[in-house]
Amino acid sequence: MLLAWICLCIFIIGALALDLRAGIRQSAEPSMGSSVAWSIAWTALGIGFAAIVLAIDGGRSASEYVAGFLIEKSLSLDNLFVFAVLFTFFAVPEDQRQRVLVYGIAGAIVLRTGFIVGGTALLDTFHLATYVLGGLLALTAWRVARHGGEEIDPSQSRPMRLLRRAVPLSEDYDGTRLVTKRDGRRLATPLLAALVMIAAFDVMFALDSIPAILAITRDTYIVFAANAFSLLGMVSLYFVLEGLLKRFRYLHQGLAAILAYVAAKLLLADVWHPPIGMSLAVILGCLAIAALASALAERRERLSRSAAAPASVPPRS
Repeated sequence: MLLAWICLCIFIIGALALDLRAGIRQSAEPSMGSSVAWSIAWTALGIGFAAIVLAIDGGRSASEYVAGFLIEKSLSLDNLFVFAVLFTFFAVPEDQRQRVLVYGIAGAIVLRTGFIVGGTALLDTFHLATYVLGGLLALTAWRVARHGGEEIDPSQSRPMRLLRRAVPLSEDYDGTRLVTKRDGRRLATPLLAALVMIAAFDVMFALDSIPAILAITRDTYIVFAANAFSLLGMVSLYFVLEGLLKRFRYLHQGLAAILAYVAAKLLLADVWHPPIGMSLAVILGCLAIAALASALAERRERLSRSAAAPASVPPRS
């Protein structure tokens, strides 16, 4: 098992290095075609890792990995809304966004590892923690369903206030530098602030997503692998969905439904043990319904605008 951990960590580090190298070499945002290709590749790779889990630990562990990967992937979509707000707030240049995303996600993987180890130990030691996490997810599902679309003001967040206390911030960017020097003083650039906020908000989302996958499996290796692979595709997926986020209007409701289902699993853990296939069906079904509802709403609005438009009168001969 130690060899499996070493191989997984080496691969994750190499994948992040590849993504960072691509971000450094590009002078602008990746093209839509390139982002779509990389998103498909990362997703296929993440799902394909189930074959390795199958060879190492059997079919049940592979099914748990796929379920966990889909949960993490679906919940990570909500991060994209936050990334868009942060990039707008900090006016991050287009040619720096990929760099910030990769660095932020790398930091999030490290921080999430601590949550995964701590969360697994907590659930194994204190059975009552299962109900606490279930209640947390239920409240989160309610919050996401009611207020998921509200805009976030990064300037009022706790990480941003702590950063301002620790490091003075400059008003302008200084190329790709995270720290600059002005009038003999060292100042953090907005690029560093954006990087810190990306990682901080991702960890906040981890407080919801990690209990969700711990409801599927307690295997630390599977939980870490599902988290890491779901995050690896976030950079490309952001640029794919950046122009489509407004159309997918019911994403938050779909995510809320997934969280509510997982919360029910935790709260009823002593009396209800749904099969892995049911969890997969619920995850895919919620996302499909959210996408269909968004498409239907878009079509109704388009037909309404067409009906309201004045009919053109043909010219007289």
